[in-house]
Amino acid sequence: MADNTNAAGEVAVGAPPGMPQLDIGTFDNQVFWLLLTLVAIYFVLSRVALPRIAAILAERQGTITNDIAAAEDLKAKAEAAEAAYDKALADARAEAQRIAGETKAAIQADLDVAIEKADASIAAKSAESEKAIAEIRAGAMDAVAEVATDTAQAIVAAMGGKADAKAISAAVSDRMKG
Repeated sequence: MADNTNAAGEVAVGAPPGMPQLDIGTFDNQVFWLLLTLVAIYFVLSRVALPRIAAILAERQGTITNDIAAAEDLKAKAEAAEAAYDKALADARAEAQRIAGETKAAIQADLDVAIEKADASIAAKSAESEKAIAEIRAGAMDAVAEVATDTAQAIVAAMGGKADAKAISAAVSDRMKG
């Protein structure tokens, strides 16, 4: 690039003036075109671009408002569903407690009846056993008395005496009574 200035810093005669944007002689023309361009941009933006942007923003705002309203509605429905669920759960637990109580009562009643039957059966068998034991005891006492009588007669006979059956039976009876 050639330098158009001389040693004193003056522009050489006949040389091009430098950057045209900085040439003072063309400022009026440059200002006119600048204003014309800015007015054209303003009209394009105000008539075309900004209405479209405003419409998109309005549409987005409407969508956001609708979504927020729908979310609040769904939140209210969810809270109502949760409340209904909690109530149903509480009702189910109460019903389960009631059924468990009724079942326990029924089982206890059946158990009481079975215990009464078992107690009656045990009491009957115990009475039979006591009766059988009493019979065995009486039979054993009779057998002991008979064995004692026979033994006493054998002892008296072995000693060379005459055994009186009545006297021996009376002696054995007295001894067994205590």
